[in-house]
Amino acid sequence: MSIPDGTQRRLVAVVVTYNRLDKLKVTLARLLASPAEELAMVVVADNASTDGTGAWLAGLSDPRLDVLSSKVNSGGAGGFAMGMRHAMEQHAPDWLVVMDDDGRPEPGGLAAFHAVPDGKWDAMAAAVYFPSGEICEMNRPSRNPFWHQREFLRTLLGGGRSGFHIAPSAYEGEGREIDVTSFVGFFISAEAVRRIGYPDPNLFIYGDDGIYTLGLSKRGGRIGFEPGVRFEHDLTSFAGSEGQVAVQRGRLAPLWKIYYYHRNLLFLYRMAAGLMFWPALLVILPKWVMKARHYGADTPVFLRLLRRAICDGIWGRTSMSHAQVLDLAKPRD
Repeated sequence: MSIPDGTQRRLVAVVVTYNRLDKLKVTLARLLASPAEELAMVVVADNASTDGTGAWLAGLSDPRLDVLSSKVNSGGAGGFAMGMRHAMEQHAPDWLVVMDDDGRPEPGGLAAFHAVPDGKWDAMAAAVYFPSGEICEMNRPSRNPFWHQREFLRTLLGGGRSGFHIAPSAYEGEGREIDVTSFVGFFISAEAVRRIGYPDPNLFIYGDDGIYTLGLSKRGGRIGFEPGVRFEHDLTSFAGSEGQVAVQRGRLAPLWKIYYYHRNLLFLYRMAAGLMFWPALLVILPKWVMKARHYGADTPVFLRLLRRAICDGIWGRTSMSHAQVLDLAKPRD
């Protein structure tokens, strides 16, 4: 839609939270400090928190705050699907901005979003930093190397993540087009949401943001990285965080995360690589099996979860419930 001169887009924030009340308090304070002209509403999707989050939220009375309380923990994917759908149906946004409870705009970040010309992008990725001011690596946007020759060659020649993720120098430059980004500081127009729908709640955690944003790019949506729109990601601990890869000495912890991490990566790789997915598996799968060396006495559990993740990832299955995943992660006699 066209925004007349001097008029700002109606922006609605969606925040997904699970058992991180201390982080959520900071994020909501930051968001609600923004004037209504910059941020019309904040939708909080509480994923069945058990740390007092629900009671604390119930005690708030800000008219711009809309709290959704899930009866079960549906993971980050389920929380974003629930929150985005509610925001679209109840608050008539022009744009949504989504984030975890430990991600928040830096002061001036939302004003910078409104300064980006209307019609330039269908969605935007913020520049995400640690509170210390360093670039947050896990939120560095990327271009699909299977769609772009330069990125493909850089990756093939040993560039690793730097082969297809945008360079640190891009954080000081002008906005540029990307294909994939995270759900920390991700802005998407209501028109684009209506075009592609919502994140798949069956993904539970890991890769739901990459799959969603790559899906938008694949369907012709233009996603821009705007370095002037700055976000903060307060990643003080990986262990136990619902939305991060919890790595302890090369291990995913708790063990059930092994399943979602590897299954969803296969979904993402297949979407990105197309027919190249099959030869890529010859490189990917042996590396994954070699991770077993980090699991010691838990190696049988790792291999059981990995085997099921690979089968479901290749066949595109998302029917396994979280309870079944937890059961699969239990040690066997």
